[in-house]
Amino acid sequence: VQLQASGGGLVQAGGSLKLSCAASGNIFSSHVMGWFRQAPGMEREFVAAIRWGTGATYYADSVKGRFTISRDRPAKMVYLQMDSLKPDDTAVYYCARTGNGGLRLVSDYHYWGQGTLVTVSS
Repeated sequence: VQLQASGGGLVQAGGSLKLSCAASGNIFSSHVMGWFRQAPGMEREFVAAIRWGTGATYYADSVKGRFTISRDRPAKMVYLQMDSLKPDDTAVYYCARTGNGGLRLVSDYHYWGQGTLVTVSS
């Protein structure tokens, strides 16, 4: 499985960005696709996830109501719509695919994209 994240950039606080993740290889209904982020000097943290089969979504409390994860199964694409961005959202954003099991921990994910930088200015 290969994952390619894109769509990052510089945006002012209150603005919006939409990240995309293009996947190649096997993604089965049992898998979960997730977005994580890592700010400088910080641990990588969970942002959002979506079950490939059912489309059920999960969010970190810090982004709930502002970010929306979605997927396009035929295109093997995952998206993260980010609205009402804050300076604290500044980070490198990664998309990832789970093995089986959990979905909120870094260790739940077996495949990772290269990351795309989001910078939110105040």
